[in-house]
Amino acid sequence: MTLKEIAAEAGVSISTVSRVINQNTNSPVSKEVKERILEIAKRTNYVPKHAKKGTAETSDSSPAKQLHSIACLFARVPDGASDYFFSTLAKSIEQEAFRHNYILKYTFSAFDIDDPSTLQLIATNDIDGIAVLGRCDKDLLKFLKKHFQYVVYSGLNNLDAKYDQIICDGAEISHAVVSRLIEQGHNKIAYIGESQNENRYIGYCSALEKAGISINPEYVTNIVQSTEEGYNGVRDLLANGCDATAFFCADDITAIGAMKAIKEHGLRIPEDVSVASIDDIDTAQYLTPSLTTTHIPLDEMGQMAAKILIDRIEGGHSKHVKILFPYDIIERNSTAGPKKI
Repeated sequence: MTLKEIAAEAGVSISTVSRVINQNTNSPVSKEVKERILEIAKRTNYVPKHAKKGTAETSDSSPAKQLHSIACLFARVPDGASDYFFSTLAKSIEQEAFRHNYILKYTFSAFDIDDPSTLQLIATNDIDGIAVLGRCDKDLLKFLKKHFQYVVYSGLNNLDAKYDQIICDGAEISHAVVSRLIEQGHNKIAYIGESQNENRYIGYCSALEKAGISINPEYVTNIVQSTEEGYNGVRDLLANGCDATAFFCADDITAIGAMKAIKEHGLRIPEDVSVASIDDIDTAQYLTPSLTTTHIPLDEMGQMAAKILIDRIEGGHSKHVKILFPYDIIERNSTAGPKKI
């Protein structure tokens, strides 16, 4: 496959393809066009041939470089493709890896590692390194240590292991969001999401404790984060008489289900109760009301995870590194001060 052929299939100029392949940021290319070009390049096994610094790539006649390969492991979900947070991270890792002559050879879930076919795949497919997305338990860490020499981790929880880590701190994010709800006047704040060994729950608790608010078990529901579980969890809380004036959800997908349950219970958002969460998925701004949430720079985290993993594979660094990314609270229409009685 040549640049010319990729350009023809993508419906763009050869120079546009060259800019994407060679990461030339002088003339920005839209995200949609970039993804289309990279998808074609991946599907057709195009190998980028980087020219010398300061020169433009003008020919596809040079020999192709050997592609290296990596894998992604979804540690917390059975199907990463259906989870916004992890699928976005994986896609960004894949795109950045490709620019460095690496391909994402395969992805699998921690839920699959006991499957004989998965173990056979790992044993027979030679990869250079692996990106682990989401918090790991001790058994999974042992598995990684046994099967993979080069590992990078990315997620919202700090990992208690000597691996390179790309993190946006879930405890800090939750603390900030719950503190903002407290500033608005809420002191009855429910938590909807996973609570076992979860940074987001830790942040929720720390914000309440700092404000001198007791943690009420009747305001907490420990669920697997999903729209259905968010709906069921909040429905059950309300049915049991929960009088929280604000609901903090561990992610936007869970918040969508929570908002449906709140409305079905006859409560208005935010007039009767407020809802806030984490992720800032595209849908959040189009909900009614639009969802107050926290933007996490997933694209940048994925890019950095790929760069750090590749640098580790190629001997660029030996000390373990931890990179902490910032976040932004996006206040929309689902939060307000508590209803005055």
